[in-house]
Amino acid sequence: MRIEDELKTSNFHSEIQKAHLNVIFSAGWVRAKITLALKPFGVTFEQFNVLRIVHGQHPEGIRVKDITNRMLDRSSNTTRIIDRLIEKNMLVRQSSERDGRERTIILTPKGLNLINDIDHEWQSRSPHNSSIDHTDASLLNNLLDQLRE
Repeated sequence: MRIEDELKTSNFHSEIQKAHLNVIFSAGWVRAKITLALKPFGVTFEQFNVLRIVHGQHPEGIRVKDITNRMLDRSSNTTRIIDRLIEKNMLVRQSSERDGRERTIILTPKGLNLINDIDHEWQSRSPHNSSIDHTDASLLNNLLDQLRE
């Protein structure tokens, strides 16, 4: 559906303003789709983001500040999200081998199983399925990268 129809207006100051609003609206739409797909797994969008980041460093683990730097929403309270995932036995904190004052976040077997279950489910019914093909997705990625320059 066109952004004009979604926002019920065609009064934009410029195509650039329209594009910015379209990006914001579309980001919320994609996030809602992913949030809905995560609901049966009992994790939030932000918790899934943290699990994915930690999974990318598995089995070594990753420091909290590095997780924060990789978050999609950097205004999220990373420590609180990690605490919730520790309560759910998805993550553990360990003292860093490099510096005893630092804590490393490690994915537990339960957390790894959850990531694998989500991946398995999303292979057949991905919330990332779209009506655009890989060529258009690549073009969109390049345009979004340019937008942030």
